[in-house]
Amino acid sequence: MRRRIWPAATTGIAISALLAGCGGGPSAGGGKISDDKITLGVLTDLSGVYADLAGKNAVEAVKMAVDDFEKKHGDEAVTKNIEVVSADHQNKPEIANTQAREMYDRKNVDAIFDVPTSSAALAVATVAQQSKRLYFNIGAATTELSGKNCNKYTYAWAYDSYMLANGTGRNVTAQGGKNWYLLYPDYAFGQDMQAKFETAITGAGGTVVAKDPTPFPSDNFSTFLLKASTLKPKPQVLGALQAGGDLVNVAKQYQQFKLRDKDITLAIGLMFDTDIESIGAKNLAGTLFTSAWFWNLDDTSRAWADRFKERTGVRPTFDHAANYSAATQYLEAAQRAGTDKAEAVSEELDGMKFNDPFARNAEVRAADHRVTHDAYLVKVKDPAKATEAEDFTELVDTIPAAEAFGKPSTDCRMS
Repeated sequence: MRRRIWPAATTGIAISALLAGCGGGPSAGGGKISDDKITLGVLTDLSGVYADLAGKNAVEAVKMAVDDFEKKHGDEAVTKNIEVVSADHQNKPEIANTQAREMYDRKNVDAIFDVPTSSAALAVATVAQQSKRLYFNIGAATTELSGKNCNKYTYAWAYDSYMLANGTGRNVTAQGGKNWYLLYPDYAFGQDMQAKFETAITGAGGTVVAKDPTPFPSDNFSTFLLKASTLKPKPQVLGALQAGGDLVNVAKQYQQFKLRDKDITLAIGLMFDTDIESIGAKNLAGTLFTSAWFWNLDDTSRAWADRFKERTGVRPTFDHAANYSAATQYLEAAQRAGTDKAEAVSEELDGMKFNDPFARNAEVRAADHRVTHDAYLVKVKDPAKATEAEDFTELVDTIPAAEAFGKPSTDCRMS
C-alpha cells in the first residue's frame, strides 16, 4: 500500500464560487471527466439544529476549496468546469436517502460532503455504495461508517464518537469525575456516543450511574435534569452527549436548575464554537471537551479562518474546516488521477498522508477509509482571557493521531 505525503493546500484570495463555463485543461479532448465537469454536492442541515455548525457555511467551505483549487492549477486543472450543488436533508434519513439519490442520479454529483446526523449519514453511505459514487462524511460521528457499515465509496473525514469519548470521557474521569449520568439523543449518533463514552469512562476507573435516551430534537430536558440529583449514588458528572441546538438547550437548562451548585459538573461530548456563543462562554468557562480542530489552533488555521470570515462574516467551526479539507483533497486526487472516476480517485486517496488547514499528521487509512489526524483536548476559555470576539477555545493537550482514533474495526469489509 502506497504511503505519500502531500503538502498543505495552497491558499489565496477566493475567486468565483462556482466554476462553470468553458472546458479546457487536461480534460479537453480526453473524455476522462464525466459530463465534462466535476460536480460536488453538499448535503447538510440548512434549517434545523445543526444549521449553524454546518449548514450554508459548509456549502461555502466547499466552494472555497473549489476556488483555491482553480487558482492553484489554472489552465492545468483536470477540468475548469466545477459546480457545487446543495440540499437540506432536514436531519431525516429518509430525506437524506432521497436527496442523495437525486444528487448522484439526476445531478450527476461525483462526491457528496458533510451530512450531519448519523442516521442520515448511514443512509447516504448506502446510496453511495449502490451508486458507486464517493461520499465524504464530515458532520456525523457514528463509528459504524468505518465499522460494520464501511464501504469503499465512503470516507470518514473529521471525527467520530471514539475520538470524542477517548478524549473527554477518559480525561474527565481521570481528573476525579468518577460517577457519571449520561444523557444522549435517541438515534444512531447518541446511541454510539453513549456506548463509546461508557467504555471510556469504565476503562478509566469510573462508573455510569445512569443513562437516559432523550427525544431528538428537543427543547425540554427538565425531566432528566431534575432526576440527576436524586440518583443514588449522586453523579459527579452530567455527560451531555447532544449536539447543536439540543446541546444548547441542555446546557442552558443545566444552568437554570443550578446543577453546578449541587456539585454536578457538566461534561460535553461534542461542542462547536457556535454552541459556546449561544450558551455563553462565561457559563461554560473551564468546561473540558474534545475537538477535531479550532480556528486559532496555530498560524495555518488562523490564516485560513481569517479568509473564511472575510467570505462569510463568521469564524468557521471544525465542520466547515473539514468540508474544505475533504473537498480540497478530493479535487487534488482527481487532478493526480486525471479523472473523476470514483475508483481512480480512491486509489489516489487510499494510504495518502497529508497536512492542510484542517488536519495535522493525517492519513487516509485504506483499511476502513477512516482519516486519522491529531485531535485536541480543549477547554472553554475564561472570557477575561479572550483576545478577540469568538476566541472561545484554549488548548489543554494534543492527542496524537495514533491515539485519537480506534484501530480499524474487524467488522469493516471494504469489498
